[in-house]
Amino acid sequence: MPDICLAGTGGMLPLKDRYLTGCFLEYNGKAILIDCGEGMQVALASSDLKISRIEMILITHNHADHVTGLPGLLLSMGNCSREEPIDIYLPESAERVVRNLISVCGRLPFDVRLHMLPDKEAVSFTADKIDPMLTVYTLPVRHSVKCLAYSMLLEKKAVFQPDKAQSLGVPVKMWRVLHSGEAVTLDDGRVIQPDEVLGDKRPPVKVTYVTDTLPIDPIVNFAKDADLFICEGMYGDADKKQSMNEKGHMLMQDACRLAEKACVKELWLTHYSPAEKHPENFEKELKKLFPNVIISKDGEKKTL
Repeated sequence: MPDICLAGTGGMLPLKDRYLTGCFLEYNGKAILIDCGEGMQVALASSDLKISRIEMILITHNHADHVTGLPGLLLSMGNCSREEPIDIYLPESAERVVRNLISVCGRLPFDVRLHMLPDKEAVSFTADKIDPMLTVYTLPVRHSVKCLAYSMLLEKKAVFQPDKAQSLGVPVKMWRVLHSGEAVTLDDGRVIQPDEVLGDKRPPVKVTYVTDTLPIDPIVNFAKDADLFICEGMYGDADKKQSMNEKGHMLMQDACRLAEKACVKELWLTHYSPAEKHPENFEKELKKLFPNVIISKDGEKKTL
């Protein structure tokens, strides 16, 4: 099952007790990092997360608190003897900024491969480096610059039923092939189809990550039925609503309303303003809007 960790929960600038927002999703020993603000390699280490496992980085937009940690992270990877390529996915409007940041790294012992994503239309792609059954979806959202939200959908194989395989005389060495969805041919010539040994298909696991945007309606469908919805909530004070509208951000209450409409199982708040010292003070009010809200802290972890 996927392991999720919010290495940092801050927005704008890091604090001595709060790193910048970054999400680490690990599955079968391989990880995706979403956003990479200043000092991200330190934030990851503080949460006991291994940078050597990062295979993909997803960037939401080109603001400093989401990208300026890239040189430090890449250099740290190089100093840890990494040689395998790293894939970075980003809005096409962020290409120049990201290329300039990477240029300060000099010569790295591995390739950095940039993949540009459309700013104005939703797309999807398979995260083969993590698992061929993992699909990443994007949604253009509304911020002061072009920005993308991400959803990760991990399909799960149907439950393998060894008793049925044994009754059909299928050797154990062929079980994995059947479980992967391929037929096998036995020594006696019989062809065994996967559906003969598999149970019902299990529901997929879905994680949606949304930050730096107004609470626009398309987010509801994008996050629909997510097992975990990670969403920004810069402030909990309703008096900040006009200011958030002007700057392209949302309140904690906005995130709760989106979560309720999207019927998600759990909401983690993140990307708190540096001025919001105690977001936990709003917990009682927020739980009235969406009971399964978590006022996340740096290092928040969950296995789905």
